[in-house]
Amino acid sequence: MTFQPTLAVPTTPADMPANPGSPRPRFAIALGSGGVRSIAALGMVQVLMRHGLQPDLVVGCSAGAMFGALIAAGHDADEAVRIATTLWSPEVTRQRRWRALPQMLWPRLGRFDADFSMRHDHRVMERLRQAFGDMQLDGLPLPLRVAATDAATGGRVVLRSGSLVQALRASIALPFMFAPVMIDGRRLVDGCLADPLPVSAAADAHAVLALGFQAPMPVRINGPSRLLAQVSSSLTNNLMQARLAEASAAGQRVLHIEPPLSQRVGLFDTAAMPYLVEAGRRATEAALPAILALLQRAPQLAVA
Repeated sequence: MTFQPTLAVPTTPADMPANPGSPRPRFAIALGSGGVRSIAALGMVQVLMRHGLQPDLVVGCSAGAMFGALIAAGHDADEAVRIATTLWSPEVTRQRRWRALPQMLWPRLGRFDADFSMRHDHRVMERLRQAFGDMQLDGLPLPLRVAATDAATGGRVVLRSGSLVQALRASIALPFMFAPVMIDGRRLVDGCLADPLPVSAAADAHAVLALGFQAPMPVRINGPSRLLAQVSSSLTNNLMQARLAEASAAGQRVLHIEPPLSQRVGLFDTAAMPYLVEAGRRATEAALPAILALLQRAPQLAVA
């Protein structure tokens, strides 16, 4: 676990709320990528609520955005876990596009382009619509900001308004796996490519509690896919640490929690969801003194 609060609260124009006249968030939670492990956020929020610590902003990236949306929509932990099992599973994410193979082997003949993907998103979109319907980002019980990446520039993008389903679909659009999503003229892909733990999306909050996991490193390198996973995990982990250091240097008040896991959990291991929620509870209870200290030091925050 990491308990490292940092002090002072700067903002940059790109990170300010869409409406400059809107109230400044007091206490935000930031949920990073990490596949099914990100559902530990539900346990974290349960503990916060039990102690009267109500966040007034959720920011999320990739799977963290999906589980954050369940929190922002007002679902309790049991209902959120039930819905989450329909959103994040191999059944949903492994619909192959048979045109993908010839496109990779013969790019010119197969008309390979920036919208290439190895998976269909039909079932993903179906489940997202079932879970969230026509909800809007700025119409949820708890404000939600979704982090994505501009495929053309690699820059961070924070979605604050518009269709919740489209925003979530953009934030999980891992290149090669799923096609990018066009929003406001920008081709958006998975938020983890630019910011695996998007604390910068809550730069205007007085205090941020961040839940983010290191990407798992392969135990053995016995094939090309394992080597690729090692490289990808190394890049993601280094980027997350760099973004946290950037936030600290900029003066954000951030406390990062990474629940320790005693068992290895696969990316789509939905059977582990109850275990992960409990891990989130335990880690938050352990970090409670640091959380209270963080909030007590933040201006305009009163902790009961």
